[in-house]
Order: sequence, then structure tokens, then C-alpha cells
Amino acid sequence: MHMKPTHSASTGAGSGAARNVFEDAILRLDAAIRYARIDPEAIEKLKHPKAALEVSIPVRMDDGSQRVFTGYRVRHDDTRGPTKGGLRYHPSVHLNEVKALAFWMTCKCAVVGIPYGGAKGGICVDAKQLSRMELERLSRGFIDQIADFIGPETDIPAPDMYTNQMIMGWMCDEYSKIVRRHEPAVITGKPIELGGSLGRDDATGRGAYYCIKELERHRNWNPGEIRVAVQGFGNAGQAVAHLLHNDGYNIVAVSDSRGGIYREMGFDVPSLIHTKQEARELRAVYCHGALCEEVEADNITNEELLELDVDLLIPAAMENQITAENAERVKAPTIVEVANGPTTSEADKILQGKGTLVMPDILANAGGVTVSYFEWTQNKQGFYWDLETVHQRLQTIMAREFNAVYELMLENQIDMRTAAYAHALTRLGKAIEAQGTKSYFADRRD
Repeated sequence: MHMKPTHSASTGAGSGAARNVFEDAILRLDAAIRYARIDPEAIEKLKHPKAALEVSIPVRMDDGSQRVFTGYRVRHDDTRGPTKGGLRYHPSVHLNEVKALAFWMTCKCAVVGIPYGGAKGGICVDAKQLSRMELERLSRGFIDQIADFIGPETDIPAPDMYTNQMIMGWMCDEYSKIVRRHEPAVITGKPIELGGSLGRDDATGRGAYYCIKELERHRNWNPGEIRVAVQGFGNAGQAVAHLLHNDGYNIVAVSDSRGGIYREMGFDVPSLIHTKQEARELRAVYCHGALCEEVEADNITNEELLELDVDLLIPAAMENQITAENAERVKAPTIVEVANGPTTSEADKILQGKGTLVMPDILANAGGVTVSYFEWTQNKQGFYWDLETVHQRLQTIMAREFNAVYELMLENQIDMRTAAYAHALTRLGKAIEAQGTKSYFADRRD
């Protein structure tokens, strides 16, 4: 029987955030090494970011005062190509978080086989408290500070949490002013009119959807029988929920930063999206055209959503949501990580012990960076693809790499996260070893 939890899990999600998230991320390598063909020197290199930059960004506010914001950009590894990764605006942004996200991006790009390394960046700011003009000045000021650190052949930013197409457009324009030439390939996730790619808006959620459809095939799921909870109803969460809803999956719970809603019968996801986008709030509604009416639903917390008795749980919000404190209470037999790092390493061990299948973030949410790669390619060619081509190419890559990871998991009887890291490490190892390691240099024969 599927029931909403009757207790609060207030000590659960997010309680592991105080630990060093980068060190926790690096722990993932240890379990995967034995299943990957990689030299120890290559592993050691991956434990150290290539470069990290911290900048101060002075911004003249609308009231005439000046505030100084702190920004970061980390380039983790560029062995397989220029580094790539998003920019987030959030009050909790700090260097160790950005380093971890850059590391995950390196692994993510290797998992899906695109010629990038990983990077990440962000500004410690509550973007909701800024006016639009303050937000533009902050965004342009950040690019002014990091312009020498990025570039279309060096490091390519993209949108992430609380950044969007317009912000990317401002950043691309600012960079082009600084270098005195039009450089659309320096930023991805731009508006279509400024060189963006069709299909980039829902790419992260769509990539996860394509992976779920492959899992559906392997597990012989009947979509109408699969109950889904989505934590985080931003761009990615909305996209995957909408696509699954269209296929008949029953979306019984969703949440945003303010809390969540639960309905045993499930929700009409297009109605939830319409209200979220129009009213900027999550409400349990059913819409007929422009007319929306409330439907009966329970209010739940983000922590309670994680513990619902559902078939598929999709964390699509922040990192460190499933921790050692609440993992035992997570009932879903399948978790698909659309967020970056939503599960801590300690929680992973608990979930593995329960037999939970966790589709890891470095595979499940790689659709975003894949279509960013498509955008970068189109910018450099000056030739743009139609939406069907973008979707077909994304589906081909996501299905191919999902099945490679799934087969590695079955072959070695390991969890899916370890299989994904092993898959990534094999690709990264080959690239690093191609430049020479001790086994090459210690051999003194001509």
C-alpha cells in the first residue's frame, strides 16, 4: 500500500552539507578503480582540480550603494578537451561545492563520451533579492573578472541553478565586448536568437527521460503502474515529469524550495507547470485552458517527499538530500538522480544494502551537457540543427551510454554508480595514459 509518511524527517535532507562535499565526491573513485582500466597516476591526477579561481565582483545597486559578491570558477581536468560546466547563483555556493561539481562534470562528460573535461562556477548570492538590472550588472561583472579564465577552446560556461538563457546571453555579449569579436561558442544555454540550440531548454530532464525509458525496457515496466515523486520542480524536474506524464507514468508528488504536494491519484503535470510558470508557485491544480481549479492534495515537506512509498524517486533539486540520516527511510526501489550529488556516499552504502537501484547523476543528468556540446558544435560550424535532429542525437547518446553502464553493472554485479564511474575512468585513463605515465617513462628502452 502506498502511503504518505506520517512523521517529519527534519533531520534528514541536507544535514550532510557541512562535510567537505569535494572529498565526499572523490570517494566515488575508490570503489570504481578495480573495475576500470586506469593507471594509478591517472587517478591521482583526477583527485586534484587543474585550476580554481575566486573573484570579487563589485556591483552598483539600484539604490546607489555598492555591494561586493564572491564568485568562483573551477576547471577540474582538460585532458579530453576544453572544460565545460554550469554557473549557479545561490547563497550556499562555496569553493568545495564548486570543486565537487567540476569533478562530477569531468566524469559526466567521460560517461557520455563527449570531448570535454569538467568545470563549474557560481556566485554566492540570493538572485531572487536582486532587480533585473542588478542581476545583469552582476552577471556582466562576473564575466569581466573571469574572462581570462574562460574561452571557446578553454572553458565554456552554461546555465545552472538560478541562471537562465538571458543571463547566458548577457555573459556571452560581455565576453564578446572584452575580446572585441563575436564569440557565441564561449557560452552555451543561450537564447535561440543569440546562437542557442533548439532542445537545450529541456535537455537535462529529457536526457534523464531517455535513460528511464531504457530502464523501463530492461525492467518490463508498465508506465501506468509506476508511481513517481519528483523533488525539485525547476527546469529539469518539470521536463522529466512532463515527459513521463505524457507516457502514462503517475506523478504523485512534486516539490520546490518552499515544500511539496502529494496526491494519491496523481497530478496533471502540464497544469502544475502552467501554474508554476505563471504564478511562480507550486499549487495542486487542474487547468482547462486558462481556467485552473484547485484539486485535493496533501502538503508535504521536501524531506517527506523523499520517503514516500513510490516506485520511482527523482531528486532534481540540491546536492546532499539523501544522507545517512534518512536513507533507511527512503522506500522507492529506484532512484534517478537528476540533481547533482543528491546522495552522499554514506547513504549510497545504505541504499545498496537495501537493494535500491540508483541511476547516478553523472549518467542520468548528462543530457544538459550533451546538448550544450551540440550547441558549441553548431556555434563553431555556423550551421544549426532542427529540433528533431537534436532529440535524435541526444537519445542515441543517452541510450548507448545507459546500456554500456547497465551491462557493466550486470557483468560485475556492482551498483550502477560504481559502473558509471568505472565507465568514465576507463575513458579518462586512456586519455591521460596517452600522454605518458610512470609505466611508460620508467621503461628506458628505445
